[in-house]
Formats: sequence, structure tokens, C-alpha cells
Amino acid sequence: MLNRGRNIEKGRVITRRMFILAAAKILLFAGISSRLYNLQISDREKYEILSDKNRIREWKTPPQRGIIVDNFNKVLASNDRVFQLHLILDEINDFDVTIFKIKNIIGLDQFEIKKLYKKKERLKPWDTLVVSDNLTWEQFSKINLYLHELEGAKPVLSTSRFYPYANDLVHIVGYVGDASPKDLEKTEIKENFVPGLKVGKYGIENSQEKMLIGNYGIKRYEVNASGKRISQIDYIKERQGNKVNLTIDIEIQKYAQELLKGKAGSICAMDIFTGEVVAMASSPTYDPNKFTHGINQKDWQEIRNNPLKPLINKSIAGLYSPGSTFKPLVALAALEYGILDPNKTIKCKGHKHPYELYGVKYHCWKKEGHGYMKLRNAIKQSCDIYFYEMARLLGVDKLSIIAKRYGLGNNILGDIFNDEKKGLVPDTKWKRRALEQSWYLGETVINGIGQGYIQTTPLQLCLMTAQIANGGYKIKPHIIKDYSINYKDIINKIKLDRSNFPLHERNYLDDINVEYYQRMYHKKSNINFVLDAMFGSTNEQYGTSYKSRYDDPQYQFAGKTGTSQVRRITDLDRELDLDTEQIEYKKRDHALYVAFAPYKDPRYAISVIIEHGGSGSKAAAPLASKLIKRIIDRHKLREQFNNGNTSLA
Repeated sequence: MLNRGRNIEKGRVITRRMFILAAAKILLFAGISSRLYNLQISDREKYEILSDKNRIREWKTPPQRGIIVDNFNKVLASNDRVFQLHLILDEINDFDVTIFKIKNIIGLDQFEIKKLYKKKERLKPWDTLVVSDNLTWEQFSKINLYLHELEGAKPVLSTSRFYPYANDLVHIVGYVGDASPKDLEKTEIKENFVPGLKVGKYGIENSQEKMLIGNYGIKRYEVNASGKRISQIDYIKERQGNKVNLTIDIEIQKYAQELLKGKAGSICAMDIFTGEVVAMASSPTYDPNKFTHGINQKDWQEIRNNPLKPLINKSIAGLYSPGSTFKPLVALAALEYGILDPNKTIKCKGHKHPYELYGVKYHCWKKEGHGYMKLRNAIKQSCDIYFYEMARLLGVDKLSIIAKRYGLGNNILGDIFNDEKKGLVPDTKWKRRALEQSWYLGETVINGIGQGYIQTTPLQLCLMTAQIANGGYKIKPHIIKDYSINYKDIINKIKLDRSNFPLHERNYLDDINVEYYQRMYHKKSNINFVLDAMFGSTNEQYGTSYKSRYDDPQYQFAGKTGTSQVRRITDLDRELDLDTEQIEYKKRDHALYVAFAPYKDPRYAISVIIEHGGSGSKAAAPLASKLIKRIIDRHKLREQFNNGNTSLA
């Protein structure tokens, strides 16, 4: 009985143990099955992705920037193929070893290595470090040969910006550079950012970034355990940015830059009806290609320390007193407000008998005086005495209204250039608000000859001249082609309106703002008077730009010289009467000239400013004369091309 009880108890223990063991086996099997289910069914996609990440590498390729072309579709900014080397920092176990290997492969010097370490310090651990964005083919080939030995190394075939006309267009087209944290705040850059991406830093490249940047591409490669590429699996091609068409004629632009060579200044040319900017030259210049891969310190200091300031686009950011180029507008304002009879005679007696106001003497530029002057002759010979009196009668507030209406004191090209200056057209309210001072009559007198507080840009003077030349119609200046406007219809409309409208119109005198392509004058006879006087200034004896004239009616133009003082002229200066070459460069007057051509059927306006050039008639007018001939010679070609005959390009 005892043995039997023991056997029963032993059987129960064995059964219990078998049950526990079986249960454990079942639980283990269930766990394994569950895990297998998770691995193969539930988390299949997850582990496929992880597997592919070990097997497949993905590279983003930089977007190709859109090209920039001139009026005739000549390429002004293109893309060149370049070879780059990137390092994926989170794939590198020993950065020092990797850099040492790269140094020996492509020949980095100590200065370049120090720069790489500094760049790495500014990056996050998962960022990409661009070792070089402009490798030679030999260097690129070596990198690919030893790629399996380089942790995190990624050779990249990319594109780089190239400017075929370099110095001639840098102030218009601008240049590109590495994207900064501020650049990445722009949506179009943030969404398309890839390591080594170049973005617009200045000019058209900067303001038209959204159009130019394009979209990045993706390349997928199968790699082995060492990370070496075996084959390409997929390629989503990058999309090139849109083309930007400028109104610039590169041949005219190059010639304008050539005329300015060795000088500091600006030349602008504009279609007086369409508002298209044909040329906008600024001198001195610099090579934008040097900025693409990072300008070296020597070149940067050379540009930065140049006393003639090549970094400033003088056409839109240079501020100058307009001098006597302002006189046609002063005359127009006086005629429009009816404060002066153009037949009124005033005697200019020279330096010994200057114009005097409350004990202050105001001299004419001509030492011996001009004698008896009427308004037309005063414009033609640029008599300061006549304009002192005319400005006094007119008043600064009325003059300010007309000046602003004709384009002075405002941005001309909108937001195309972030460095464009508005300039200043003063009035009594401005001085009270800005300087907390009253306006004095003597300041009005000085303002009447384009001196004093008034400040303008060369492009503003070009627009002013264009709107006088087209008969007093407001135009919309632009440097990027606007295909939404039918300019042929607008030109015909303005010409028809100008020839048929009665002499007396409704009063526009209190309106600063006028709609585009609408009349800005009160009486068209006033505009015609000023145009005729400008013709005399260039084409009649004693006119200030008479020596720069053309006898051929095809090239005949009308204009107005200007000399802008940069310092006060003392009695001693007048007594010495030194030639320009005898005066210290920085103390010489600026030379200015504005013109329109051809006179009989005007189509283009021009402004020229030569910093410290002295007399406008000697330094600026001859340059305008040469450029006018070149523009007129190319006019027919431009017209045919713009009207659809693209084969002329």
C-alpha cells in the first residue's frame, strides 16, 4: 500500500511537471510565432525599409538654376558641370582619419583642412559637410576609386553658376553663393535645400530666386556591406528653374561698360514708351564668378578697399545732385504753373554782379555772364541766374510735385534690387519733419539749379528724360520682360493722343501720382517748349553740348548737360579758375548728361554720370553721343526681334 501511494504521488508530480513543461513549450512556441508574425507580417514594411537602408543609399541632387537671358535670348547666366565631395557626418566613426585619407587623395593643404574643421564645428552631427564644391576631374576620379575606404564620403556631380559676360553685368544679374541661415528662411530655398546648394545673393539672382531655383532630384544606388555603389536603382531627375528674360541688350550694355572703363560712374538707357531698360552700366565692376565657390580673402579685400567703390550699383544706389540736368524739369514746372512768361528777359552779369538774396550771393557758372536771356536760351546755355529767379517765383513745393510726378524721389524698379535708393526731392514739409527746421528761400534758389538737398539716382534721371521725351506720359520702367503688356498698342496710343489732344487739358497740377501710360502735363505746348530748348542745347551754337552733336538727322539727339558740385565754391576758387585736372580728384564736380534720341521721332532716353569728371559737356556728353549712335543702329534689330522675328538673335 505504501509503495502504491508513493507511485501515485510520483505520477502526479511527473504529470504536473509535464504539464508545466508543455505549457512552457506552448508559451515559447506562441512567443516565437508571435514574433515571427510581427517580423514577417505586422512589421514587414518597417524591416524592409531598414534592410533597404543597409542595401540602398539615396542622394539628393541639387536643382539646376534657370538661365538668365538678354532681350535677344543671349545667355547671361548659365550652368556648368562641377564635381563635389560631401561628407555625411553621422556615417563617420573617426573624422580625423577620414580627413587624413581625403587629404592624401585630393591634396588638401593645412589652410583648407583648418577651414573644414571650422565648418564642422558649425554643423549638427547629422549634417553634411561639403569638403570641396569644385574638384578637378582627376581629383573626382581618385575619390571614386578609393570610395570604399572613406566613411561617409559622397562624390557628387553637380552644376555651378557661370557668368559669360562677368564684369559687364554683375550689377544687374548679381551672383550666387552658399545658402546662409537667413536664406533658409525663404520657403523656396528651404524646400529645395541640399548640401552645397548655391542661392542668389544679389541682383536678379537674388530677387528672382523663386523662379530660378528649380527642384532637387533623387538618385538611389544599391551598395554592398562596405557602402560601395553596385548599381543605380532609381533616378528622379531634378527640375531646372524657369528662364528669366531681361530687357537688356548685352551689346549695348558691353559698349556702355567700355565707355566707362577707368572711370567711376553710370550710363543708363531706356525705351521712352515701353519703359524697357536697354542698358544699366555701373563702373567700376568686379567678376561675379569669383563668388560662386567662395571668394578668396585677397580678391575680396581688393574689391572692398577700392576707393571707386565697385560694390555699389551706381545706376540705382548712387545718389547725386542732378545739377543742370534738372533745369528742363524746373522750366516745365514753371510753365505748367504759369508763373513765368517764357519771353521774360533776365540779364546775367557774371561773377562781378551775382544774383543776390538777403545779402547772400548766388553766382552763375559762366564767369563773364550770359547777358540777356529768355527761357529757351537760358535752358540752351544753362544760365544759373535765370533759374535762380524762376525757382524763387515757383517755390519748392510746386517744383517738388512735378519732380516726383516725373520719377524723382521714388524707387524705379520696385523690389528687383534691394539696394535701390529712393533719393530725395525736398519740400517745406520734409525739412520740418526730417530736420525740424524751417525752409529758407535761399534753399529754393539753390534747388532750382539741381543743388542743395535734392538727391537723385542716374536711373531716375533717365526716367525723367524719357517721360519728357515721350510728350509727358507716365511709363513703367522695368528690366525683366513683361509679356502681359502689348507695347505696340501703347506706343500707338501715346503717339495718337499726343498729336490729337488739345493744347489745354484738365488740371493735373495737384496730382503727384498718375496712372501708367496717362498724360502728366497740363499743357502739351509746355512739353514741346522744353523739348525744343533741349534740341537747341545740343544742336545750336552756344548750346552746352554743341560739340557732341550729329549733323545726320538719323542720329540727331537733344540733351542737357549738368555739373554737380561736391563742395562749396569759394571766392578764391572762382578767382583761381583752375582746370579740372588741377583740382584734387575728390574735390572735382560730378559730370552729368541726359538726352533723348532720335530728335525727330524719339525712342530712347539716356543718362550719363561721371563721378568727379568735371564738366558735363566735356566728360559726359561725348559718351552719350557715342552710345546713342550704337543704340539707334541696333533699334531696327530690336524692333524686329520684339515683334516676333526671333531668328535675328
